Amino acid sequence: MNNGISVMIIDDDESILDALTEMLELEGFQVNTFQQADKALSSLSKKSPVIILSDVKMPKMDGLSFLSRVQFLDKSLPVLLMSGHGDIPMALEAIKCGAYDFIEKPLQPSHLISQLQRAMEKRALVLENRRLKENLAQQTDLDSFIIGESAAIKSIRQHVLTLAKANIDTIIYGETGCGKDVVARALHLYSDRKKGRFIAINCGGISESLIESELFGHEAGSFTGASKRHIGKIEAANGGTLFLDEIETMPMHVQIKLLRVLQDRTIERVGSTTPIQVELTVIAASKEDLEQLGEEGKFRKDLFYRLNVASLIIPPLKDRPEDILPLFHHYSRKASEHYDRPLPTLSQDYVNHLLQHPWPGNVRELKNAVDRFVLGITESSLSLLKQDTDSNGSYEERMEQFERKIIEEGLRHSDGQLNQAAELLDLSRKTLYRKMKKYHLDKQQFKSN
Repeated sequence: MNNGISVMIIDDDESILDALTEMLELEGFQVNTFQQADKALSSLSKKSPVIILSDVKMPKMDGLSFLSRVQFLDKSLPVLLMSGHGDIPMALEAIKCGAYDFIEKPLQPSHLISQLQRAMEKRALVLENRRLKENLAQQTDLDSFIIGESAAIKSIRQHVLTLAKANIDTIIYGETGCGKDVVARALHLYSDRKKGRFIAINCGGISESLIESELFGHEAGSFTGASKRHIGKIEAANGGTLFLDEIETMPMHVQIKLLRVLQDRTIERVGSTTPIQVELTVIAASKEDLEQLGEEGKFRKDLFYRLNVASLIIPPLKDRPEDILPLFHHYSRKASEHYDRPLPTLSQDYVNHLLQHPWPGNVRELKNAVDRFVLGITESSLSLLKQDTDSNGSYEERMEQFERKIIEEGLRHSDGQLNQAAELLDLSRKTLYRKMKKYHLDKQQFKSN
């Protein structure tokens, strides 16, 4: 048989089990046997790719009782009952209780094989339909997690479902702010490791002297300042997923230790020689081409090949304009709830500028624009988007200009009242004061006469 469905035979008579097993295996069936119905029952689930051939007269749990328990577990699981003591009333009772068929002993091989084949086809169809429905439900749910209508995003969603089920190490490529962390979390949430922890670490945000301890942990006294044992990120992710963002910044000596983790699935804390087994999926993210960095000697080739079981590329937002408005609407609803403000009307001019803006900061920049939109700084945002598009200078310089103008607009709207301005801009008063000092802004110049 080639549909992946096996036959489970249950009979307290070992000689009958042996005879049925030999006959069915010669016919190409895959067979597993049990002499006790309760043990057979404990091995079943709604996903079991099996059909059941069970005797009726058995000690402890008879065939009809067993059938009732299977029906409670999964009404679609075919159970064929057989008995040398059967009669018409018993057969009718079995069918009424949900049996797929009732077969009298001595068994007629041709009839038995025909019924088993039909039952297997039914089970295979049921399991396939369930799988398709489950995938459809996951796909629909994933649509609200990874937002977008572009071909690239649709492809990423499909690959996420496939890779998540496989639980394989993956590299995610993309510019800063394009949502690599969102895709990484989706790979975790739609995998079999979703009940485990999702542990994220930004390799570029930790000093070279601390990253080894952060990843692998350390024992008390292993170095100056290590007063107690510390569990590292890798060990904390045991049973779940480890997300290594900006992995291209990881120091070479740490890359070597990470390679050993990927090869052996064991770690050693700093200051210890005791290996610790870990079971986890590793997802790395980079805005650089790791293969090219490997050729340039800036990233270990062997680590790249070990991580690169699969890879995903998230294009920048400017290359997928179909996603701009779905993302804007999604984050607008969230911002409206967060700030407890009604959604402002989205004008066509504003929509046009959203679609024309190059979004160098990608989704992260778009989300900031959404916050300003919901906070009511719409006209200034519209003009600033246009100015930003046409202005020169580095990204950092343009963002500083943008931040200054947004703060000025907030102060102007609040008539120079710092408490109101801080609330409007969603900043603490201390942060607003610090930024005003940075840009040499005086609240007095914003007070109306």
